[in-house]
Amino acid sequence: MAQAHKLPKLKVSEDKRFLVKEDGSPFFYLADTGWELFHRLSREEAVKYLQNRADRKYNVIQAVALAELEGLTDPNAHGDTPLVNNDPTTPATTPGNNPNDAAQYDYWDHVDYIVEQAAARGIYIAMLPTWGDKWNKKWGIGPVVFTPANAEVYGEFLGRRYKDKSIIWVLGGDRNPETEEHKTVIRAMAKGLKKGDGGNHLMTFHPTGGNTSATWFHEDTWLDFNMQQNGHCADTAVWERLSKDRDRAPTKPVMDGEPIYEDHPICFKPKEMGYSGDYEVRKLAYWDVFSGAHGHTYGNHAVWQMYAPNRKPINGPQGFWYEAINRPGASQMQYVRALIESRPFLIRVPGQDTLASDAGTGADRVQATRGSDGSYLFVYSASGKPFTVQMDKISGRRAKAQWYDPRTGKVEQAGMHPTTGTREFTPPSNGKGNDWVLVLDDEARKFPAPGANFKQPK
Repeated sequence: MAQAHKLPKLKVSEDKRFLVKEDGSPFFYLADTGWELFHRLSREEAVKYLQNRADRKYNVIQAVALAELEGLTDPNAHGDTPLVNNDPTTPATTPGNNPNDAAQYDYWDHVDYIVEQAAARGIYIAMLPTWGDKWNKKWGIGPVVFTPANAEVYGEFLGRRYKDKSIIWVLGGDRNPETEEHKTVIRAMAKGLKKGDGGNHLMTFHPTGGNTSATWFHEDTWLDFNMQQNGHCADTAVWERLSKDRDRAPTKPVMDGEPIYEDHPICFKPKEMGYSGDYEVRKLAYWDVFSGAHGHTYGNHAVWQMYAPNRKPINGPQGFWYEAINRPGASQMQYVRALIESRPFLIRVPGQDTLASDAGTGADRVQATRGSDGSYLFVYSASGKPFTVQMDKISGRRAKAQWYDPRTGKVEQAGMHPTTGTREFTPPSNGKGNDWVLVLDDEARKFPAPGANFKQPK
Protein backbone atom coordinates (compact mmCIF):
# COMPACT_ATOMS: atom_id res chain seq x y z
CA MET A 1 0.00 0.00 0.00
CA ALA A 2 1.45 3.34 -1.02
CA GLN A 3 1.90 5.78 1.83
CA ALA A 4 0.13 9.07 1.25
CA HIS A 5 1.41 10.67 4.43
CA LYS A 6 5.06 10.66 5.41
CA LEU A 7 6.14 12.50 8.53
CA PRO A 8 9.64 13.99 8.91
CA LYS A 9 12.40 11.52 9.64
CA LEU A 10 13.55 11.57 13.27
CA LYS A 11 17.09 11.48 14.59
CA VAL A 12 19.07 12.15 17.77
CA SER A 13 20.12 15.76 18.42
CA GLU A 14 23.74 16.81 18.13
CA ASP A 15 24.21 16.91 21.90
CA LYS A 16 22.64 13.42 22.20
CA ARG A 17 20.01 14.58 24.70
CA PHE A 18 16.90 14.98 22.55
CA LEU A 19 15.12 13.78 19.44
CA VAL A 20 14.84 16.13 16.47
CA LYS A 21 13.30 16.10 13.02
CA GLU A 22 15.44 15.84 9.91
CA ASP A 23 15.61 19.65 9.62
CA GLY A 24 17.01 19.90 13.16
CA SER A 25 13.82 21.20 14.79
CA PRO A 26 12.98 19.59 18.15
CA PHE A 27 10.60 16.68 18.58
CA PHE A 28 8.84 16.20 21.91
CA TYR A 29 7.86 12.53 22.04
CA LEU A 30 4.37 12.46 23.58
CA ALA A 31 3.08 8.90 23.37
CA ASP A 32 0.02 6.96 24.35
CA THR A 33 0.23 3.29 25.23
CA GLY A 34 -1.94 1.41 22.75
CA TRP A 35 -0.30 -2.01 22.99
CA GLU A 36 -3.29 -3.94 21.58
CA LEU A 37 -4.16 -1.42 18.86
CA PHE A 38 -3.32 -3.62 15.86
CA HIS A 39 -4.68 -6.78 17.44
CA ARG A 40 -8.02 -5.72 18.91
CA LEU A 41 -9.38 -2.67 17.07
CA SER A 42 -11.17 -2.66 13.74
CA ARG A 43 -10.34 -0.12 11.06
CA GLU A 44 -13.18 2.12 12.19
CA GLU A 45 -12.29 1.81 15.87
CA ALA A 46 -8.62 2.50 15.17
CA VAL A 47 -9.51 5.72 13.36
CA LYS A 48 -11.69 6.80 16.29
CA TYR A 49 -8.85 6.13 18.71
CA LEU A 50 -6.18 7.83 16.59
CA GLN A 51 -8.29 10.93 16.02
CA ASN A 52 -8.95 11.22 19.74
CA ARG A 53 -5.22 11.08 20.46
CA ALA A 54 -4.35 13.53 17.68
CA ASP A 55 -6.91 15.97 19.08
CA ARG A 56 -5.07 15.75 22.41
CA LYS A 57 -1.70 16.49 20.76
CA TYR A 58 -0.15 13.02 21.01
CA ASN A 59 2.43 12.47 18.29
CA VAL A 60 3.42 8.85 19.05
CA ILE A 61 1.42 5.67 19.72
CA GLN A 62 3.21 2.66 21.20
CA ALA A 63 1.69 -0.53 19.74
CA VAL A 64 2.72 -4.18 19.32
CA ALA A 65 2.82 -6.13 16.06
CA LEU A 66 2.75 -9.61 17.69
CA ALA A 67 0.51 -8.70 20.60
CA GLU A 68 0.55 -9.85 24.20
CA LEU A 69 -3.01 -11.09 24.66
CA GLU A 70 -2.86 -14.31 22.60
CA GLY A 71 -1.69 -12.24 19.67
CA LEU A 72 -0.45 -15.23 17.68
CA THR A 73 -3.61 -17.32 17.86
CA ASP A 74 -6.49 -14.97 18.64
CA PRO A 75 -7.44 -13.28 15.34
CA ASN A 76 -7.60 -9.51 14.98
CA ALA A 77 -10.87 -7.62 14.53
CA HIS A 78 -11.01 -8.70 10.88
CA GLY A 79 -10.39 -12.39 11.51
CA ASP A 80 -6.67 -12.55 10.67
CA THR A 81 -3.59 -13.81 12.51
CA PRO A 82 -0.04 -12.57 11.87
CA LEU A 83 2.03 -15.70 11.21
CA VAL A 84 1.71 -19.01 9.39
CA ASN A 85 2.05 -21.83 11.93
CA ASN A 86 3.47 -19.35 14.47
CA ASP A 87 6.63 -19.14 12.39
CA PRO A 88 8.24 -15.66 12.43
CA THR A 89 9.89 -16.41 9.08
CA THR A 90 6.50 -16.80 7.37
CA PRO A 91 4.26 -13.79 8.04
CA ALA A 92 0.68 -14.46 6.96
CA THR A 93 0.52 -12.17 3.94
CA THR A 94 -1.71 -12.41 0.89
CA PRO A 95 -1.55 -10.72 -2.54
CA GLY A 96 -3.39 -7.39 -2.67
CA ASN A 97 -4.76 -5.23 0.10
CA ASN A 98 -8.42 -4.61 -0.71
CA PRO A 99 -10.21 -4.20 2.65
CA ASN A 100 -13.48 -5.35 1.06
CA ASP A 101 -11.99 -8.68 0.01
CA ALA A 102 -11.14 -11.04 2.87
CA ALA A 103 -8.87 -13.04 0.56
CA GLN A 104 -6.72 -9.98 -0.01
CA TYR A 105 -6.91 -8.04 3.26
CA ASP A 106 -4.58 -9.73 5.78
CA TYR A 107 -3.24 -8.97 9.26
CA TRP A 108 -0.34 -6.93 7.94
CA ASP A 109 -2.56 -4.93 5.60
CA HIS A 110 -4.50 -3.94 8.72
CA VAL A 111 -1.27 -2.85 10.42
CA ASP A 112 -0.39 -0.88 7.26
CA TYR A 113 -3.75 0.85 7.37
CA ILE A 114 -3.33 1.93 10.99
CA VAL A 115 0.23 3.16 10.41
CA GLU A 116 -1.03 5.26 7.49
CA GLN A 117 -4.02 6.62 9.40
CA ALA A 118 -1.72 7.58 12.27
CA ALA A 119 0.68 9.41 9.94
CA ALA A 120 -2.26 11.26 8.36
CA ARG A 121 -2.90 12.67 11.84
CA GLY A 122 0.72 13.59 12.59
CA ILE A 123 1.36 10.48 14.70
CA TYR A 124 4.37 8.17 14.55
CA ILE A 125 3.90 4.52 15.49
CA ALA A 126 6.43 3.30 18.04
CA MET A 127 6.14 -0.29 16.88
CA LEU A 128 7.16 -3.23 19.04
CA PRO A 129 7.93 -6.11 16.67
CA THR A 130 6.76 -8.53 19.36
CA TRP A 131 5.65 -8.68 22.96
CA GLY A 132 8.32 -10.14 25.17
CA ASP A 133 6.74 -13.48 26.02
CA LYS A 134 7.33 -14.50 22.41
CA TRP A 135 11.10 -14.53 23.07
CA ASN A 136 11.34 -14.77 26.88
CA LYS A 137 8.37 -16.29 28.61
CA LYS A 138 8.98 -15.34 32.21
CA TRP A 139 5.30 -14.56 32.59
CA GLY A 140 2.54 -14.30 30.04
CA ILE A 141 1.00 -16.79 27.69
CA GLY A 142 3.64 -17.07 24.98
CA PRO A 143 4.42 -19.23 23.13
CA VAL A 144 8.14 -18.58 22.70
CA VAL A 145 8.71 -18.62 18.94
CA PHE A 146 11.91 -16.64 18.42
CA THR A 147 15.47 -17.81 17.97
CA PRO A 148 18.46 -15.68 16.96
CA ALA A 149 18.11 -16.93 13.39
CA ASN A 150 14.42 -16.32 12.85
CA ALA A 151 14.46 -13.05 14.83
CA GLU A 152 16.75 -11.54 12.20
CA VAL A 153 14.55 -12.79 9.36
CA TYR A 154 11.42 -11.39 10.99
CA GLY A 155 13.17 -8.11 11.73
CA GLU A 156 14.19 -7.79 8.09
CA PHE A 157 10.59 -8.41 6.99
CA LEU A 158 9.33 -5.61 9.23
CA GLY A 159 12.16 -3.27 8.35
CA ARG A 160 11.60 -3.71 4.63
CA ARG A 161 7.81 -3.40 4.87
CA TYR A 162 7.92 -0.19 6.92
CA LYS A 163 11.12 1.29 5.54
CA ASP A 164 9.40 4.45 4.33
CA LYS A 165 6.73 4.65 7.04
CA SER A 166 6.58 6.91 10.09
CA ILE A 167 7.94 4.39 12.58
CA ILE A 168 10.08 4.20 15.72
CA TRP A 169 11.23 0.67 16.57
CA VAL A 170 10.85 -0.52 20.17
CA LEU A 171 12.37 -3.92 20.91
CA GLY A 172 11.79 -5.89 24.09
CA GLY A 173 8.13 -5.77 25.05
CA ASP A 174 8.08 -5.79 28.86
CA ARG A 175 10.72 -8.49 29.28
CA ASN A 176 14.35 -8.35 30.33
CA PRO A 177 17.12 -10.49 28.83
CA GLU A 178 17.97 -13.21 31.34
CA THR A 179 20.40 -15.24 29.26
CA GLU A 180 22.97 -14.61 26.57
CA GLU A 181 20.59 -16.16 24.07
CA HIS A 182 17.91 -13.61 24.98
CA LYS A 183 20.32 -10.78 24.27
CA THR A 184 21.31 -12.47 21.04
CA VAL A 185 17.65 -12.67 19.96
CA ILE A 186 17.18 -8.94 20.53
CA ARG A 187 20.39 -8.00 18.77
CA ALA A 188 19.49 -10.26 15.85
CA MET A 189 16.08 -8.62 15.54
CA ALA A 190 17.72 -5.19 15.62
CA LYS A 191 20.16 -6.31 12.93
CA GLY A 192 17.28 -7.53 10.76
CA LEU A 193 15.34 -4.29 11.20
CA LYS A 194 18.35 -2.23 10.12
CA LYS A 195 19.01 -4.54 7.21
CA GLY A 196 15.41 -4.16 6.07
CA ASP A 197 14.96 -0.42 6.54
CA GLY A 198 18.55 0.70 5.92
CA GLY A 199 18.75 2.32 9.35
CA ASN A 200 15.89 4.64 8.44
CA HIS A 201 14.29 4.71 11.90
CA LEU A 202 15.22 5.28 15.53
CA MET A 203 15.38 2.24 17.77
CA THR A 204 15.06 1.57 21.51
CA PHE A 205 14.12 -1.21 23.97
CA HIS A 206 11.18 -1.52 26.41
CA PRO A 207 12.09 -3.38 29.65
CA THR A 208 10.06 -4.53 32.65
CA GLY A 209 9.03 -2.23 35.51
CA GLY A 210 11.86 -0.60 37.44
CA ASN A 211 14.36 -1.21 34.65
CA THR A 212 16.11 0.55 31.79
CA SER A 213 17.32 -0.50 28.37
CA ALA A 214 20.74 0.80 29.36
CA THR A 215 21.35 -2.18 31.65
CA TRP A 216 21.93 -4.52 28.72
CA PHE A 217 22.24 -2.47 25.54
CA HIS A 218 23.55 1.02 26.34
CA GLU A 219 26.74 0.59 24.33
CA ASP A 220 25.03 -1.11 21.39
CA THR A 221 25.07 1.18 18.37
CA TRP A 222 21.52 0.21 17.34
CA LEU A 223 20.11 1.63 20.61
CA ASP A 224 19.49 5.29 19.74
CA PHE A 225 17.87 6.29 23.03
CA ASN A 226 17.24 4.65 26.37
CA MET A 227 13.76 3.74 27.51
CA GLN A 228 12.86 3.09 31.11
CA GLN A 229 9.73 1.48 32.51
CA ASN A 230 9.21 3.02 35.92
CA GLY A 231 6.13 0.97 36.57
CA HIS A 232 2.79 1.41 38.27
CA CYS A 233 3.43 2.88 41.71
CA ALA A 234 2.38 6.44 42.45
CA ASP A 235 5.44 8.29 43.75
CA THR A 236 8.44 6.55 42.20
CA ALA A 237 11.67 8.55 42.48
CA VAL A 238 12.04 8.78 38.71
CA TRP A 239 14.39 11.76 39.03
CA GLU A 240 17.03 9.41 40.44
CA ARG A 241 16.54 6.80 37.73
CA LEU A 242 16.57 9.32 34.88
CA SER A 243 19.74 10.99 36.15
CA LYS A 244 21.59 7.66 36.21
CA ASP A 245 20.93 7.09 32.53
CA ARG A 246 21.73 10.71 31.67
CA ASP A 247 25.14 10.29 33.34
CA ARG A 248 26.11 7.21 31.31
CA ALA A 249 28.70 7.24 28.55
CA PRO A 250 28.21 7.44 25.67
CA THR A 251 25.51 10.09 26.06
CA LYS A 252 22.06 9.03 24.86
CA PRO A 253 18.58 10.51 25.25
CA VAL A 254 16.38 8.86 27.87
CA MET A 255 12.67 8.71 28.60
CA ASP A 256 10.06 6.86 30.66
CA GLY A 257 8.19 4.58 28.27
CA GLU A 258 5.78 3.23 30.89
CA PRO A 259 5.02 5.10 34.11
CA ILE A 260 1.85 4.49 36.10
CA TYR A 261 -1.25 4.23 33.92
CA GLU A 262 -4.36 6.24 34.69
CA ASP A 263 -7.05 4.08 36.37
CA HIS A 264 -4.49 1.41 37.28
CA PRO A 265 -4.39 -0.35 40.67
CA ILE A 266 -1.56 1.47 42.43
CA CYS A 267 1.38 -0.92 42.85
CA PHE A 268 -1.11 -3.65 41.78
CA LYS A 269 -2.78 -3.34 45.22
CA PRO A 270 -6.27 -1.91 44.64
CA LYS A 271 -7.66 -2.86 48.07
CA GLU A 272 -4.81 -1.28 50.00
CA MET A 273 -3.85 1.61 47.72
CA GLY A 274 -6.76 2.22 45.37
CA TYR A 275 -6.52 3.27 41.74
CA SER A 276 -4.52 6.01 40.09
CA GLY A 277 -6.11 9.12 38.63
CA ASP A 278 -5.07 12.16 36.63
CA TYR A 279 -3.01 13.52 39.52
CA GLU A 280 -0.81 10.44 39.62
CA VAL A 281 -0.09 10.48 35.91
CA ARG A 282 0.60 14.25 35.94
CA LYS A 283 3.17 13.90 38.70
CA LEU A 284 5.14 11.28 36.81
CA ALA A 285 4.98 13.29 33.59
CA TYR A 286 6.41 16.47 35.07
CA TRP A 287 8.94 14.70 37.26
CA ASP A 288 10.18 12.69 34.27
CA VAL A 289 10.41 15.54 31.80
CA PHE A 290 11.87 18.03 34.28
CA SER A 291 14.49 15.42 35.23
CA GLY A 292 15.78 15.45 31.67
CA ALA A 293 13.59 13.04 29.70
CA HIS A 294 13.31 13.94 26.01
CA GLY A 295 9.60 13.12 26.04
CA HIS A 296 6.98 11.10 27.88
CA THR A 297 4.53 8.21 27.56
CA TYR A 298 1.01 8.22 29.02
CA GLY A 299 -1.16 5.15 29.42
CA ASN A 300 -4.63 4.20 30.56
CA HIS A 301 -5.30 0.78 32.03
CA ALA A 302 -8.36 0.11 29.89
CA VAL A 303 -6.85 1.57 26.73
CA TRP A 304 -3.60 -0.39 26.55
CA GLN A 305 -5.59 -3.65 26.51
CA MET A 306 -8.44 -2.13 24.44
CA TYR A 307 -10.86 -3.57 26.94
CA ALA A 308 -14.41 -3.92 25.67
CA PRO A 309 -17.53 -5.98 26.46
CA ASN A 310 -17.04 -9.75 26.29
CA ARG A 311 -13.27 -9.49 26.67
CA LYS A 312 -11.34 -10.91 29.60
CA PRO A 313 -10.21 -8.02 31.83
CA ILE A 314 -6.57 -7.76 32.89
CA ASN A 315 -6.04 -6.44 36.47
CA GLY A 316 -9.41 -4.76 36.83
CA PRO A 317 -9.86 -2.08 34.16
CA GLN A 318 -12.30 0.64 35.30
CA GLY A 319 -14.22 1.00 32.04
CA PHE A 320 -14.10 0.28 28.33
CA TRP A 321 -11.39 1.70 26.06
CA TYR A 322 -13.77 3.92 24.10
CA GLU A 323 -14.82 5.60 27.36
CA ALA A 324 -11.35 5.69 28.89
CA ILE A 325 -9.79 7.62 25.99
CA ASN A 326 -11.60 10.66 27.39
CA ARG A 327 -10.27 10.42 30.93
CA PRO A 328 -8.86 13.72 32.30
CA GLY A 329 -5.23 12.60 32.52
CA ALA A 330 -5.24 11.73 28.83
CA SER A 331 -6.21 15.30 27.97
CA GLN A 332 -3.82 16.90 30.45
CA MET A 333 -0.68 15.43 28.89
CA GLN A 334 -0.90 17.96 26.07
CA TYR A 335 -0.11 20.72 28.56
CA VAL A 336 3.27 19.14 29.35
CA ARG A 337 4.17 19.19 25.69
CA ALA A 338 2.80 22.70 25.19
CA LEU A 339 4.82 24.08 28.09
CA ILE A 340 8.09 22.51 26.95
CA GLU A 341 7.58 23.62 23.36
CA SER A 342 6.83 27.20 24.41
CA ARG A 343 10.46 27.85 25.39
CA PRO A 344 13.80 27.12 23.66
CA PHE A 345 13.83 23.33 23.62
CA LEU A 346 17.31 22.10 22.79
CA ILE A 347 19.00 24.07 25.59
CA ARG A 348 16.81 22.56 28.32
CA VAL A 349 18.65 20.88 31.21
CA PRO A 350 17.66 19.59 34.69
CA GLY A 351 17.43 22.54 37.08
CA GLN A 352 17.71 21.28 40.65
CA ASP A 353 20.72 23.59 41.09
CA THR A 354 18.29 26.52 41.04
CA LEU A 355 16.52 25.44 44.24
CA ALA A 356 17.65 26.97 47.53
CA SER A 357 15.19 24.85 49.56
CA ASP A 358 14.80 21.13 50.13
CA ALA A 359 13.41 19.44 46.99
CA GLY A 360 11.57 16.87 49.09
CA THR A 361 10.45 13.45 47.99
CA GLY A 362 7.28 11.47 47.37
CA ALA A 363 4.18 13.56 46.70
CA ASP A 364 5.96 16.68 47.99
CA ARG A 365 8.74 16.50 45.41
CA VAL A 366 9.77 19.77 43.78
CA GLN A 367 11.46 19.28 40.40
CA ALA A 368 13.02 21.94 38.16
CA THR A 369 14.25 22.30 34.61
CA ARG A 370 15.79 25.35 32.95
CA GLY A 371 17.36 26.81 29.87
CA SER A 372 21.12 26.39 30.05
CA ASP A 373 21.52 30.06 29.10
CA GLY A 374 19.42 31.20 32.07
CA SER A 375 16.59 32.48 29.88
CA TYR A 376 13.87 30.49 31.64
CA LEU A 377 13.18 28.22 34.59
CA PHE A 378 10.29 25.82 35.26
CA VAL A 379 9.70 24.54 38.82
CA TYR A 380 7.07 21.85 39.43
CA SER A 381 5.64 21.56 42.94
CA ALA A 382 3.70 18.30 43.06
CA SER A 383 1.56 19.21 46.09
CA GLY A 384 1.71 23.00 46.04
CA LYS A 385 4.55 23.05 48.56
CA PRO A 386 6.36 26.44 48.78
CA PHE A 387 9.96 26.48 47.56
CA THR A 388 12.85 28.92 47.30
CA VAL A 389 14.67 29.82 44.08
CA GLN A 390 18.16 31.20 43.55
CA MET A 391 17.14 34.14 41.41
CA ASP A 392 20.60 34.78 39.99
CA LYS A 393 20.17 31.60 37.92
CA ILE A 394 17.87 33.68 35.68
CA SER A 395 19.60 35.91 33.15
CA GLY A 396 18.77 39.61 32.77
CA ARG A 397 17.82 42.15 35.42
CA ARG A 398 14.26 41.03 36.12
CA ALA A 399 12.37 37.76 35.99
CA LYS A 400 8.75 37.55 34.95
CA ALA A 401 6.93 35.02 37.15
CA GLN A 402 3.83 33.08 36.12
CA TRP A 403 1.97 30.05 37.49
CA TYR A 404 1.09 27.35 34.96
CA ASP A 405 -1.80 25.05 35.85
CA PRO A 406 -1.04 21.43 34.77
CA ARG A 407 -4.75 20.58 34.90
CA THR A 408 -5.90 23.23 32.43
CA GLY A 409 -2.85 24.87 30.82
CA LYS A 410 -4.06 28.23 32.13
CA VAL A 411 -1.67 30.89 33.44
CA GLU A 412 -1.75 33.19 36.47
CA GLN A 413 0.58 36.18 36.69
CA ALA A 414 2.96 36.31 39.67
CA GLY A 415 4.81 39.61 39.25
CA MET A 416 8.26 40.85 38.27
CA HIS A 417 11.22 40.08 40.50
CA PRO A 418 14.89 41.09 40.56
CA THR A 419 17.35 38.36 39.59
CA THR A 420 19.35 38.66 42.79
CA GLY A 421 19.40 36.71 46.02
CA THR A 422 16.75 34.10 46.80
CA ARG A 423 12.98 34.28 46.76
CA GLU A 424 10.30 31.99 48.14
CA PHE A 425 7.32 31.19 45.93
CA THR A 426 4.03 29.82 47.22
CA PRO A 427 1.78 28.11 44.65
CA PRO A 428 -1.84 29.31 44.36
CA SER A 429 -3.18 26.19 46.16
CA ASN A 430 -1.78 23.16 47.94
CA GLY A 431 -2.54 19.59 48.92
CA LYS A 432 -3.29 16.44 46.94
CA GLY A 433 -4.13 17.25 43.33
CA ASN A 434 -2.85 20.83 43.63
CA ASP A 435 0.30 20.65 41.55
CA TRP A 436 1.68 23.80 39.91
CA VAL A 437 4.54 24.92 37.67
CA LEU A 438 6.31 28.20 38.35
CA VAL A 439 7.61 29.76 35.15
CA LEU A 440 10.39 32.33 35.54
CA ASP A 441 11.50 34.10 32.36
CA ASP A 442 14.19 36.65 31.64
CA GLU A 443 11.89 39.61 31.08
CA ALA A 444 14.03 40.91 28.22
CA ARG A 445 13.43 37.74 26.18
CA LYS A 446 9.71 38.56 25.85
CA PHE A 447 8.64 34.94 25.61
CA PRO A 448 4.98 34.16 24.87
CA ALA A 449 2.69 32.89 27.61
CA PRO A 450 3.70 29.49 28.99
CA GLY A 451 2.18 26.81 26.78
CA ALA A 452 1.55 29.22 23.90
CA ASN A 453 2.79 28.59 20.37
CA PHE A 454 6.50 29.24 20.03
CA LYS A 455 8.65 28.87 16.93
CA GLN A 456 11.62 26.81 17.98
CA PRO A 457 15.04 27.99 16.72
CA LYS A 458 17.00 25.41 14.76
